[in-house]
Amino acid sequence: MNDFIEQIIKNLKSNGFPEKKVSLPTEKMYELADSRGLNFNQVLDQLKVKQNISASIETERIIFKQDVQTDNTDMFAQAQEMLRQMSPEQIAQYQKMFENMSDREKEEILKKGQDLGII
Repeated sequence: MNDFIEQIIKNLKSNGFPEKKVSLPTEKMYELADSRGLNFNQVLDQLKVKQNISASIETERIIFKQDVQTDNTDMFAQAQEMLRQMSPEQIAQYQKMFENMSDREKEEILKKGQDLGII
């Protein structure tokens, strides 16, 4: 399995990965894994766990992207520092912008804040 994973990573890198998302043909990837006696879903799991590479499977293609691990504590500290540096006018501008968003947009922002541990 490791050789197959290394080959996938090499192919992804030759197409601009990890800076860019890269897609490969779904059917071909499953066939290649099967020809090696591998379960492609298990290969994808290993890519996720060991290489931090996630894949979105679509009908025609699989889109690979590098997952970015962030330190929520650092992000929270950066957000606090940004707020400290903002003028009252800038803060008021962002508050007004938030108030003018749709309920769906507000929910998305709040969910992202919760995911990051800010809210």
